[in-house]
Amino acid sequence: MKDVVVVGAGKIGSTIARLLAVTRDYWVTVVDRSEEQLAEIETSPAISTAKLNIDDGAALTALLSGKFAVLSAAPYQFTVAIATAAAKAGVHYLDLTEDVESTRQVKRIATTARSAFIPQCGLAPGFISIVASDLARKFERLESVRLRVGALPQFPSNALNYNLTWSTDGVINEYIQPCEAIVNGDLIEVPALEEREEFSLDGVTYEAFNTSGGLGTLCETLKDKVNTLNYRTIRYPGHAAIMKALLQDLGLRHRRDVLKDILEHALPTTLQDVVIVFVTVSGRKSGRLIQETYANKIYSTEVGGRTTSAIQITTASSICVVLDLLAEGKIPAQGFVRQEDIGLQSFLENRFGIYYRQGDMAKGRGSTAAA
Repeated sequence: MKDVVVVGAGKIGSTIARLLAVTRDYWVTVVDRSEEQLAEIETSPAISTAKLNIDDGAALTALLSGKFAVLSAAPYQFTVAIATAAAKAGVHYLDLTEDVESTRQVKRIATTARSAFIPQCGLAPGFISIVASDLARKFERLESVRLRVGALPQFPSNALNYNLTWSTDGVINEYIQPCEAIVNGDLIEVPALEEREEFSLDGVTYEAFNTSGGLGTLCETLKDKVNTLNYRTIRYPGHAAIMKALLQDLGLRHRRDVLKDILEHALPTTLQDVVIVFVTVSGRKSGRLIQETYANKIYSTEVGGRTTSAIQITTASSICVVLDLLAEGKIPAQGFVRQEDIGLQSFLENRFGIYYRQGDMAKGRGSTAAA
């Protein structure tokens, strides 16, 4: 059994702990500064808790010493502090952050680390990058790579057509920060909430628009190899217009605490959600222009006797897959590791990858050719 630490006792952190504990291959210590959050954790012989202020670098480093890995499920603001402690303790580091600047700092920390540093191990960035890279490898020459992901309520019932399904801080951050993209072969930044589009899947109409962080390191990986690369978040129609009014017209992008308070008091959470993964890649094969698409819907399910939302299970299971592959020696054990370095088949064949395989009934794979 390997001894690991999960930082963050929220919805995702607690799900990670449950997934790892039932394997009997990991001892898990869940760390948080909130006694209330820790009290919600279902302890077992394989799960323990520890109250600790993450800002206390010395205490965190001491706690990590001798462990196999630390998995950060904490808000993105703590990413660098946790990564720094991991480097000092010499343990492997994995996180779920979508914050671009935090990942850049993790990459710098990894250059001198004795262990593996694997950020962005969730759904998007994370699994979405693995899918896109797998499709892209099949082409002799790439034209476009388009990634679309959304975590949505199955039964929207408000003007935003949205329920809180994960970190409010994370949602606000991705709606505000500049978004990386490749346009006409050039790596640029585009504004969040812009370039709205509509598409239909299984008879349902959705909108998608620019948000920050979803591409992970794909821009760097595919630079000079693709003409168009972009990432957009999926929502039901009407959501983007209201969020633009709140963030831009009312200026709440400069008052994040106010917006967070409004959203958390006005929007209920839900476990009845669906995660949509939609990736389209086009390019040349044997001189022909070909398009290949991966589409998948994952619904909330039961984990360890507890109903778990789709965003919880997809995010938590993804980082658990990466931890397993690391423990099995299937990915590098030192330095910076990109999500696109992980094979899709290895991911799906892993015991935690089953939660993505459960969506196979709704998944379509197809190719279309153009003269």
